[in-house]
Amino acid sequence: QVQLQESGGGLVQPGGSLRLSCAASGIIFSINTMGWYRQAPGKQRELVAVIAVGGATTYADSVKGRFTISRGIDKYTVSLQMNSLKPEDTAVYYCNADAKRTSLSPVVRSWGQGTQVTVSS
Repeated sequence: QVQLQESGGGLVQPGGSLRLSCAASGIIFSINTMGWYRQAPGKQRELVAVIAVGGATTYADSVKGRFTISRGIDKYTVSLQMNSLKPEDTAVYYCNADAKRTSLSPVVRSWGQGTQVTVSS
């Protein structure tokens, strides 16, 4: 699997902003889709936003207009700019990547360890 390292979580007041970043490392031939999911206490993990290698994006309805996902030029990093944060955005945020280690390898989904985002006054 590809290793994914997230950074940028923390505590922020309602209405504030945070930027999450995720970098992929290891033996990588190519990465297709990268994205962010989140899991709040007692709830299932849910999609927040994903971005394809060509730049096409998908967002959860709950974050549209507030969050922006982007990829680095090298296509091995992904960021999530979160604005107008709400208490209901509080969760552990996980980065993921669908990647191939060689040209002949299958696409495998990898996950980061997660970073806590807490929105509270």
